Amino acid sequence: MNILLISECSKRALTETRRILDQFAERRGERTWQTPITQQGLSTLRRLLRKTARKNTAVACHWIRGKDHSELLWIVGDASRFNAQGAVPTNRTRSNILRTEDENDWHTGEDIRLLAQMAALMHDLGKSSVAFQQRLRQCGLVEKNLYRHEWVSLRLLHAFVGPDQTEDSGWLQRLADPTSEDDATWLKAGRYWCDGLDEKAPKPFQSLPPLAAAIGWLMVSHHRLPVLPVYEQGEQQWLGKRATDFKVARLPDLLASVEHDWNEQYRPAEPAQIEAYWQFKQALPVQMLPWRAQASKVARKLLALTSQPDKGRWLDNPYVMHLARLSLMLADHHYSSLPAAAQSEADPKALYANSDSSGQLKQTLEEHLLGVTQWAGRIGYGLMSFERHLPRLAKHRGLAKRTDKRAFFWQNKAAEAAAALRNRAAEQGAFIINMASTGCGKTLANARILYALSDPERGMRASFALGLRTLTLQTGRSYRQDLHLDEDELAIRVGGSASRALFEFYQEQAEAQGSASTQALLEEDSHVLYEGQMAEHPVLFAADPETRKLLSAPLLVCTIDHLIPATESLRAGRQIAPMLRLMSSDLVLDELDDFDLNDLPALTRLMYWAGLLGTRVLLSSATLPPALVEGMFLAYHAGRSQYQRNRGQPNAGRVPEIPCLWVDEFGVQSQGCTDAESLRQQHAAFVQQRVSKLKQQADKACRRGELIPLNLTASKEEALYRAFAESVQEAILKAHDRHAETCPHTGKKVSFGLVRMANIEPLFEVALALFKRGAPEGYRIHLCVYHARFPLILRSAIEQQLDGCLNRRTPQAVYERPEIRQILEQSPEPQHIFVVLGSPVTEVGRDHDYDWAVVEPSSMRSLIQLAGRVQRHRQWPCQTPNILIFDTNLRHFSQPGKAAFVKPGFERDGVAVSDEFRLNTHSLTQLLREEEYQGISACPRIEPHPEAKQQAKTSLVNLEHARMAVQMLPKDRTPQPPKRGVRSSCDLDAACGWQFPQALLTGVLPQQQPFRDDPNPDVEVLFLPDEDEEQLLFYRIHQEAKGRNPAIYTEAEHSLLERIDLEAQLGPRIEPWGQHDLMQLLEAQTEAQGQSLHRCAERFAVVAVPKSGQGWRYHPVLGFGKSR
Repeated sequence: MNILLISECSKRALTETRRILDQFAERRGERTWQTPITQQGLSTLRRLLRKTARKNTAVACHWIRGKDHSELLWIVGDASRFNAQGAVPTNRTRSNILRTEDENDWHTGEDIRLLAQMAALMHDLGKSSVAFQQRLRQCGLVEKNLYRHEWVSLRLLHAFVGPDQTEDSGWLQRLADPTSEDDATWLKAGRYWCDGLDEKAPKPFQSLPPLAAAIGWLMVSHHRLPVLPVYEQGEQQWLGKRATDFKVARLPDLLASVEHDWNEQYRPAEPAQIEAYWQFKQALPVQMLPWRAQASKVARKLLALTSQPDKGRWLDNPYVMHLARLSLMLADHHYSSLPAAAQSEADPKALYANSDSSGQLKQTLEEHLLGVTQWAGRIGYGLMSFERHLPRLAKHRGLAKRTDKRAFFWQNKAAEAAAALRNRAAEQGAFIINMASTGCGKTLANARILYALSDPERGMRASFALGLRTLTLQTGRSYRQDLHLDEDELAIRVGGSASRALFEFYQEQAEAQGSASTQALLEEDSHVLYEGQMAEHPVLFAADPETRKLLSAPLLVCTIDHLIPATESLRAGRQIAPMLRLMSSDLVLDELDDFDLNDLPALTRLMYWAGLLGTRVLLSSATLPPALVEGMFLAYHAGRSQYQRNRGQPNAGRVPEIPCLWVDEFGVQSQGCTDAESLRQQHAAFVQQRVSKLKQQADKACRRGELIPLNLTASKEEALYRAFAESVQEAILKAHDRHAETCPHTGKKVSFGLVRMANIEPLFEVALALFKRGAPEGYRIHLCVYHARFPLILRSAIEQQLDGCLNRRTPQAVYERPEIRQILEQSPEPQHIFVVLGSPVTEVGRDHDYDWAVVEPSSMRSLIQLAGRVQRHRQWPCQTPNILIFDTNLRHFSQPGKAAFVKPGFERDGVAVSDEFRLNTHSLTQLLREEEYQGISACPRIEPHPEAKQQAKTSLVNLEHARMAVQMLPKDRTPQPPKRGVRSSCDLDAACGWQFPQALLTGVLPQQQPFRDDPNPDVEVLFLPDEDEEQLLFYRIHQEAKGRNPAIYTEAEHSLLERIDLEAQLGPRIEPWGQHDLMQLLEAQTEAQGQSLHRCAERFAVVAVPKSGQGWRYHPVLGFGKSR
């Protein structure tokens, strides 16, 4: 392409820009360059300009497309120096009379800022105690506090406020005009209650007036949310453990029950030990003149605020409370992380707030309180303009351009419908559902919809949240490729969330230094790949570099685990980054219905949060059940109602009408919905039309299913796996014989197939059995094992291999790949079967096209999703079944008499056979109708049978709909007398998160309904290079980081790892499909990332494995399995 570059830079920016542009193009004038260039070269040029851009940078790039036509491609830097077409004005006048950029719709912006500032002044007053100051000076002391400093701070506020339970004016007036008598009230007997020493100390939130209660909550929650204490045999268990006897009736007023054991685990101690937490040798900072001056200033403003008629009951306004907490936490994090001033000897009489990593005392308490207060004000004020200062994706040709491919015409209609909603969505939010079938291009369509929904002049910001537990480099980069985006436009959040052991290690280190606020805002094992320019703003300035990358990127691809801390994180400020991301970008939730039922409450809370923070959301899945859509809409509507109250039009009392949009490959439907009934009707109408269209396509189906019997008689586990492997191989050969095609180069018969298994541990054993078994004469099997228990970078390499081979848009392209041709030419067998033996991770998120599939069933949902990987690209009509489904699953034989369609699946586990959600049989012949598996489509999943609830025990489809409705839809909370054999309808469900918003002021809901809960949680292990960097050794993460400076990692190469010699066990005519060297992969990443081999291994050679006292078995082809 031929491009013209115009520079309107000034000062030093002009010099820097000329230096870069001169390397790529020839000058045509003082500020003009022209050159032919490739798209890759242009992307590199743009990235270099963005990395060096400053406030005086302004460069426009025009594509000269012909004699009479040029097109503006992009502008780097100050776009105001050009018009919308990239022209430079001949003259300009400016008189900003209206100053509209200074206006905002934050009706409660001042509330947020003042609450955060007042809480900041008092948040660490408890650090004045004898116990804390001793702890700070005794470096390396990491045993838990008996009482945390924020709880002591709350008790001090409680004492100062005094007995007035209804009016805030009294204590505010005393702060505004303090006297010596007022100073004494902070520690006055009868008002200053010392837990552990005073009997029957009152619960603070039962007696504090509204504003004091709000400030008290901010103070006590600035490190961790209060959680319900759980006692067993009179001893309090670890903080956050799930309570077995919790009742929904407690949710409306949880905060009133908060005591000290909600904040720190209670441990009996001698009075002498306890007294140190409540005694003060030095005067409190409240007596210092600078503190008093600042407190007086804020108190006067709060007095004026509380006198307004519409102010009060701040705890009932989640928008104000959570953004004020965000401001306080971010200010505390930033100020605590600042380096110490010029070194001087610590004053032995002064009160200190924290220490540095070497144990040297750093900030005095007075300085810390005033510094955090200043930054809380800056951040609270900056939140109002935060989103406006972030980079956006605008004028993107790929997203704006109408597609001319017939199969994707529906995307044009979807984008037009979204553009029609643009103005309403800007004021009222948007709830969008994309139910296009698998393989129809939903990923690109989602981006095009949000691009059309955004202001065309400003551009879009969006977060794509995937359902995977861990995001690999390859998955993120394939997203970047699908959306045709550069590295400076889309960030990839690589990795999972930190293991509990690693998290606790860093937490305890921070506690020893007197400030948990210095911890990173993102997990220690994650990494953000983003090469764009990072925005400058007070809110971003207070964040660390990785967080700035995360927030600055116009588009972000991450797992849902990276956003879920916005509502689920109980401590350490991990809520900050996802909250800011939700506030500043639209949200795409991909394959939302792929999650376990027990994860849906947390996802519903995230949806409520999205509405609360003003985000527009898009749910993307071909198999969304009606109950899930309705439950998510109600959560979003409840959150948006709170947002409108704080940010909307003055008539905020009106129930908001949410603009809703439904799209699929057949058409679009748009309607505003105000309640569940209107949403239910519109969704049912759309689904009815969709089902009708899908049934019309049944004759042209490219995926047909067949049930095959599975009869396993072995009782011992090893023999059971061998027998199952035999059945799997028979199914593989059957499917290959039906659907193999001829290689155009060798004339050999070749097919690519997928074997899906429900669980990784049996998969590992079956893979080993298949390798030992070999293949019959005339056949050669090439087996690739694919699941989540590979080191991150090794899994990424496997995905890269599969992404290349299984892209079948050009059907014969796979036979041109060098590695495939080499395999076929070197092996004499006439029949070649390439098999992926995978876990449920193969069902979603991978753009793979197989010839056939063999399925161990778990649910109708997984069956539909997996079917979408067969003939995904080619779409050739099929008359012979190409999806072979075992009549039952392996769990039915390994655990007879128990629920079989669980983990994953919808059958209720651990209950009697008579339970309403236990199936009468585990045979799919009886559980599925013929039309549900012979012509596999989304119909059974999106349109329930009328009798779904009544026949949940006899139908796999009905079971899924019934369980989804019970989990997602709100219930009548009126107490009912218990009935024998019937569960209480007052059990916690997903709707509790938006029905009781004040419950989110505590961590009780995440405590009782944790995300990704596993009674046997995984542990993280990794490979690290030895001293000579010649080999990789196996390490586990240290589990008991209790010493002063413990090693985070402990070598376990010989004690816990058995390396399998697979080559010695291979049967005839079978071989691994693709083998990757972990050391070589890490060395390549070391060069790419510019980091040491050890640091790259810490990030990319980590893997989560199930706990195993006997250790693990490992091979690069098989991944990890438990030792036996």
